[in-house]
Amino acid sequence: MQQPTRPMFRLLQYLQAYRGKLQLAIGTSVLNKVADLMPPIMVMWILDNLNEQAPAWVHGLTGTTEILPNAIFLAILIVVVFAIESIFEWAFAYLFMTLAQEVQHDLRLDAYQKLQHREMAFFEENRTGNLMAMLNDDINQLERFLNSSFNEIVQLFTLFLFGGFVLFGVSWELAAIGLLPIPLILWGSMYYQKKVAPRYQRVRESVGTLSNRLENNISGILVIKSFTAEDYEADRVREVSKEYLEANREAIKLSTIYVPLIRMLIAIGFAAVMLVGSYWIYVGNGKLTLGELTMFAMMIQRMLWPVTRLGRVFDEYERANASARRVFGLMDTPNMMENPKETAQFEKVKGDIVFDKTSFNYSNGVPVLHQISFQVLEGQSIGIAGTTGAGKTTLIKLLLRLYDVTDGSVTIDGVDLRQINLQQLRRNIALVSQDVYLFHGTIGDNIVYGQPQANKADMIEASKQAQLHEFVESLPNGYDTIIGEKGIKLSGGQRQRLSIARAILKDAPILILDEATSAVDTETERAIQENIRELIKGRTSLIIAHRLSTIRHANYILVLKAGEIAERGSHEELLAAEGIYSELWNVQIGEISI
Repeated sequence: MQQPTRPMFRLLQYLQAYRGKLQLAIGTSVLNKVADLMPPIMVMWILDNLNEQAPAWVHGLTGTTEILPNAIFLAILIVVVFAIESIFEWAFAYLFMTLAQEVQHDLRLDAYQKLQHREMAFFEENRTGNLMAMLNDDINQLERFLNSSFNEIVQLFTLFLFGGFVLFGVSWELAAIGLLPIPLILWGSMYYQKKVAPRYQRVRESVGTLSNRLENNISGILVIKSFTAEDYEADRVREVSKEYLEANREAIKLSTIYVPLIRMLIAIGFAAVMLVGSYWIYVGNGKLTLGELTMFAMMIQRMLWPVTRLGRVFDEYERANASARRVFGLMDTPNMMENPKETAQFEKVKGDIVFDKTSFNYSNGVPVLHQISFQVLEGQSIGIAGTTGAGKTTLIKLLLRLYDVTDGSVTIDGVDLRQINLQQLRRNIALVSQDVYLFHGTIGDNIVYGQPQANKADMIEASKQAQLHEFVESLPNGYDTIIGEKGIKLSGGQRQRLSIARAILKDAPILILDEATSAVDTETERAIQENIRELIKGRTSLIIAHRLSTIRHANYILVLKAGEIAERGSHEELLAAEGIYSELWNVQIGEISI
């Protein structure tokens, strides 16, 4: 995948859609921090009031220079300030949390939309676990950064700006002494960030590897159990989990040493302020009051101790940066198969299909199809036969434009597929694949998938044609029966029939049956074949079959061998030719022993 530039800046761009809420969140966070820094100042006023050195504005508001009324006023002010701080703390926490959730939602949808429009080759080259880790864990990591660390950055900035203004306003010399460790802390933080970044990149990569292993094992639990491979798989999970553990451990080694070093620098600055300030008061040079020294001590602590959180902020930043790099890398990687800028009209489809000298290689360069040429006229049905690996299913993938041809062309109604909008193309093709995929939900939901506007009568009619209705009626909940993940509660034959019903309901002018009866019993196959003859009437149909009885009534049959058309003709013509097709037929009817 492509490496994005400035991934965290890309994340902040998502905040532009919520500019008003972001400004309000930052504003309330700033006001919260200012209110949080008021107690040291108020303690200074209270102590100076006891020495009859209260600020003139206090005297102006109370109308007196007496200590007690001023003390009562300042006490009330403390309560008000704490109330204001609490209100703003609630406000910024709520605003940042909801903002982070909204950005997370937008980012996940955008990433998913980008992902589902990728070409098939992308999914073959990227493992499911890695993609799931990006859509879930990485985007959640970005949400956590926006939810907490982003606000911490705002508050740290406010802390230094407001606190520095107060300290330098009282005594620039003492402020300079107290804040002397800041440049060293900032340099150390940047050095830490540079060192920790590659470690967190390794953490993110190991998360993807672990997700892949867990996803594969959960999906393949039947195989694991049948081969009693539980211990073997536990060892493999232990191995990748240990890699994740070690990656985190390397990052933790660096992150845990950061805070103790920073604390030592802070202690030096704090001790220097107390020493110099105490000396000034002791010698009575008038540079500092007792209240001002107390304020300095409290403010320096409030300014310097939070700096220790810079390590955690940088820690979260680097985790988020690694996640942003992966997510935006996914989104920035160009799609190898896009809709044409100017699409041909493809509304009312007849279904004339032409493969003209079509060749195709997968990304590994190994040729799969070579110079394939044939035509299917509107309403015709053709059968496609051949041994495993001959290229039968690849023909179908090219017709659906899941891949683009390497050479030659594929046209429908005289229009090259590369000039047709992908959604329009696939909307006019119904597919029944040998690899049936059903979604978790009800039987009815899966039949009307892609056709949500279909009424129940149409759904039942499609189910009857697929020889599924009788089985569904025998279930207590009928079409509302939950079939489980990938249709696990159904047999292979039941899943196949449901897939056929789904294709029938689509009512597309072009029909593809890719081993549509491979998982059903002989009796059900016979019943489905009778309905298929009715189903293909008026439709252009391509029927791939290992069971040659399924295609014997096709207008003509193509026999593929090693990516080329080895034979073509009707069932009777191919039998008379006594070639590959004849041999396959005789094997299936039992006249030739294997």
